[in-house]
Amino acid sequence: MTRSTKIRLGVAALCVFGALAILAQSTDELIRSTVSNVLAPTIVLDKEGNYVVGLKPYEFKLYDNDKLQEIKVDEIFAPVSLVVAIQADAKAENALPRIQRVGTMLQTMVAGDQGEVAIIGFDHRIQKLQDFTTDPDKITEALKQLKPGSSQSVLTDTVVEATRMLRSRPKDRRKVILLIAETRDKGSSLKPREALTNLEISNVMLYSVNMSRFVNELTAKPPLPRPDPIPPAARHVPAGGAQTPTTTAQMTGAPGYGIDFAPVITEIMRSVKAVFVSNPTEIFTRYTGGKEYAFVTQRDLERALGEVSREIHNQYLITYNPNNKGEGGFHKIRVEVARRDLDVRTRDGYWLATLQ
Repeated sequence: MTRSTKIRLGVAALCVFGALAILAQSTDELIRSTVSNVLAPTIVLDKEGNYVVGLKPYEFKLYDNDKLQEIKVDEIFAPVSLVVAIQADAKAENALPRIQRVGTMLQTMVAGDQGEVAIIGFDHRIQKLQDFTTDPDKITEALKQLKPGSSQSVLTDTVVEATRMLRSRPKDRRKVILLIAETRDKGSSLKPREALTNLEISNVMLYSVNMSRFVNELTAKPPLPRPDPIPPAARHVPAGGAQTPTTTAQMTGAPGYGIDFAPVITEIMRSVKAVFVSNPTEIFTRYTGGKEYAFVTQRDLERALGEVSREIHNQYLITYNPNNKGEGGFHKIRVEVARRDLDVRTRDGYWLATLQ
């Protein structure tokens, strides 16, 4: 056996052992994650839509796939660790100045007392603008760094990264992602299912304040035109006509001869489709216990953040260790309270994979 062959075999063996080590680590993580407690953040409202607080733990019942569970109800809230993920692509340029004015609200209202906030911006990249801090001035400075970027916005990849950041926080903190973005993904390498699995394993709640896709399309700057591969002098000129800049513009479709409604029509069609297919934000909010809001104006944004704050700070945190883990697939969660005149909302459920 030659020396080069021995080297190649040695490298191959190291690769195999490394792969086995990674597989063992991943399997161990999967086993641990299947026995972790399930978090069901629960909101209780009266008939007027006011938050109901002060209910006792014995007034709640939780059913997992219609099976009654033994639960723990916590109304004494742990401090919040909040990751604010903001779309900063080319389409969001006109929305960014509004977002840059709400730094103090993010700390004092949404995160609350002893809460901490981290800021990330994303287009085709994910940029950490500020690690976890309790300083409103640092949050405001981080928001000022938001600049419109490329035409992509990797929403799903960003949710995965924000979840990873929250995993490093102490276990006694509530973990929340606030997503300020459009409801579509443009260019992520990961799938919504992967992001949702990470959210559920880490017991992270996701709230979204949605940018208007329609307004973003109308207010975005048009992309720079691609260079014409055919020089003007090489184009055919109609019989009897002279080659001038005006005739060249007419033939090449240069701007200035009418309004291009194609982006508007395209956006309307995408919105219709998104109701059924391409709205990962709806999946992330409904299946983690969060909620969607929307904004166009500054007042809309501040009102939405106020609603997110009230939601977070008026929840009952119900945790339980499912007694039906042998049932693979989707587990539907239902929470009931003793009083029938109250409206109860919690996460729709979660996905449980059974080990083979």
